[in-house]
This record gives sequence, C-alpha cells and structure tokens, in this order.
Amino acid sequence: MEIHALRAQGWTISAIARHVNADRKTIRAYLNGTRVPGVRQRNTPDDFAPFVEYCRVRLADDPHLWAVTLHDEVRELGYPGGYSTFTRAVRELKLRPHCEPCEAAKGRDHAIIAHPAGEETQWDWLELPDPPAGWGVGTQAHLLVGALSHSGRWRGVLADAEDLPHLVEAIDAVVRRLGGLTRRWRFDRMATVCSPASGRLTAGFAAVAKYYAVAVDICPPRHGNRKGVVEKANHSAAQRWWRTLPDGLSIEAAQSGVDKHAALMDQRRRTRDGVKVSVADLAAGERLRPPPATPYPAQLEEVRVVSAQALVSFRGNQYSVPPGMTGTRIVVRHRLGAECIQIATAGGAVVAEHRRARDGAGSVIRAEHHVIALETAVLKAFSDAKPCKHKTRRPPSDAAQAEAARLRGMPEDDPAARVVIDLAAYAAVAARLNKSPLSTTDNDANTNNDKEMA
Repeated sequence: MEIHALRAQGWTISAIARHVNADRKTIRAYLNGTRVPGVRQRNTPDDFAPFVEYCRVRLADDPHLWAVTLHDEVRELGYPGGYSTFTRAVRELKLRPHCEPCEAAKGRDHAIIAHPAGEETQWDWLELPDPPAGWGVGTQAHLLVGALSHSGRWRGVLADAEDLPHLVEAIDAVVRRLGGLTRRWRFDRMATVCSPASGRLTAGFAAVAKYYAVAVDICPPRHGNRKGVVEKANHSAAQRWWRTLPDGLSIEAAQSGVDKHAALMDQRRRTRDGVKVSVADLAAGERLRPPPATPYPAQLEEVRVVSAQALVSFRGNQYSVPPGMTGTRIVVRHRLGAECIQIATAGGAVVAEHRRARDGAGSVIRAEHHVIALETAVLKAFSDAKPCKHKTRRPPSDAAQAEAARLRGMPEDDPAARVVIDLAAYAAVAARLNKSPLSTTDNDANTNNDKEMA
C-alpha cells in the first residue's frame, strides 16, 4: 500500500526502490499487479499445474471420489508429488464441488441465530451403542438431552425406550433438572412428536405441549445445525461420559454420572458483549417458568419376567406377585405422577398393585397376602419322604414289554414276542459238528480187513 501511495504522489520507481530498499523490478511488479504482497513466488515450477483440469473434471463427474483414488490416477499419468501435497493443492484450489445433501452446512456461510433468554429449549435423543449387559436394554441405550439455547446449559436422562410415555417422562425429568420451562421447545422430526413427512404435531404430543404450556418448533429436514446447541451437548456426552463408562455400572449410577458431567459443563466460559461469563451465569438469567407440580399423566408399560421368588424388578426395586407365576412375562404399568404401580398379565388382568419405591433404592416390596400365599405354596409342595435311590435295578415291566411288542408290529399273544433262546442247545450242536466223520476210503479198508480176518 505504501508503494502505491508513493507512486500516486509522483515518485519515480527508482526513488521508491531506494526508499523501501527493494529492487526496481520488484517495485514494478507490485505496481503492475503481477505480484501480490504476502504471496511468495515459487522457486520451482508447480508440479500439480498440468493436472488441475483433469482433477476438476474427475471431481465434477464424481464429487465423492476419494482423494487417494484420484491421487493413484494422476500418479499413473505422471504426477510426481506425494499424497499430502496433492490433497493440499485440491483444497487450496477448491476443486471438489460442494454437495448439499451430504454436507448441509460445510463450506458455506453460517448465520448466527439469536436466542433470547428463556426463549427456547432444544431436544434430541442420543442413541448410545453397546450398553452394559446388566441394563437389559438391548444393543442401544437411550439418552434424552435437553439444552437451553441461550446459555448452553444441558441435562440428560436415560430412558428404557423412545416411545411417547418414556419421552414425556424424560422431558419432565430434564425440565426439572434445568430449573424450569422456556417458552418454546425445538425438536427434529421425531416420530413420537410429529409426522416425519409433513412435520405436523401428533395428537398425543400436542396434548403434552398444552399441558406444559409451551409452543413446539420442528426443524426442517436435514438441518441439524438449526439445533446445534443440543447437538454439541450430544457430542460432549458421547465422547466425555459414555466413551469411558465402565461395564459393571448400574443404570442409576450411570444417571448420576451424566448429571455430574452436565453440571461440570456449566463451568464453560462464554463471551457475551465482550465480557467473559460462565454457562451457569447465563443460565441464572434465563427467567424460566416453574414446571407443573406433577408430570403429564402418560402411562408407562414395561415387560418383565417373574422370578422364582415371585418378584418382579422395576427401576431398581422388586415387587411381589402371587405364587405360581415363575417365568411368566407380565406388564408393569405406571402412570406418571401416581404413587402406585400395577402388575398385569399379558391379557390385561391386574394381579398386584404396590406403592412405588424410590428408583434405585434396592427395596423389596411384598404384599402381606402374597407372603402368606407364597409360604403356603412352598410348604404344600414340601415333602419329608426319603429321596429316591438312583442305582437300583428296575427292568421293564410287563406293560412296557407289551407296548414295545406293539411298536415292533407283533401282537401281544404272539409266542415269538416271548421266545427265550437257550444258548446251551447251540453249544451242543456245535460240539457234534466239531467231530469230523470218517472218509469213504477208510470205511472200505476197514471192511476188507474185517473180511480177511474172518
């Protein structure tokens, strides 16, 4: 800029060169625009230049072509450079075209969305692979994450499934952990919240939103950055909490761990209007509304198997059922906000009802009449007879032999069915056969001798 200013004032190129201590050819190149300040000229020719057009055509034909594959192709065409030099040149020249469906937000301008305090909560399910086997949830665990868009504070709750009752239960738990309700909730196109095709709210979730007095916003398809606050929270939970979770941990201990990690994230620093503040400070100014006294009354139903002690496990506690149901699959019902749970058969018949204990307390809740019935059944089945002997000889009975004869196709009165062969007869026959008879020649000789003697 100084060179151009001096030239505009009428300085000669030689005077400018002496002033800035540079060569006149360099000054002339900067004034003509053939050289750009801050960009060094290459001392060697660019090896990639002859292959630029080929790479542009190939990537236009196939925007998802791997760089290593394209590098193999240009190497066969005579390119001498290495892979890192090749990829750097492709990036700097922006030869790979932008693919909107695959990279919805990469390589283009981003707009900063304003989030007023107390305005919005973003929600998303985080599917966690390979949970501990003791949880009994299959191949994936489910964590519902809710994040305040203004401050970035987030909380998460583990759930057994992603259906509407479990979603409502998890939302209520997250809301109380966050400290209250915002005016709006934002979701992606969850099937339990809206129709994935049209984005219209389902009737079931519309009643939930009305109960909590919030408006619901649905993200457009393939616009994950629209709820980027909760997406970043998901990344933090997956990499900093779930990745190092030990195998022997219970669900209750895991929930405690994610609560501690989320609280630790409140210490993150943010810059607002040039001032450094923490997430906790921003969250304190959110002006959240208090939630309802009780959750929305959705009914949870979870399938369980009755143990040999006539107990059913549910949320870290065990509840009794009548005896005689060992191994039976039953349904545990709980209406959110209620104090009791019901245990019903697969057909819907209620067999037990108990007051629900605190989750993870490890309590065993038995009804008195269940205890009496179980003791009666156990004592009735008990016997003081001597145990059977297992080394005695017990041949098949007549009835068993008759059935065996029938299966062989012989009538019951057939003598052949009861024939007993004496092997001694075979031995006697064999002994007689072992004595070889005299030959005919020997007999004739003996006869002649008898005649001469006579």
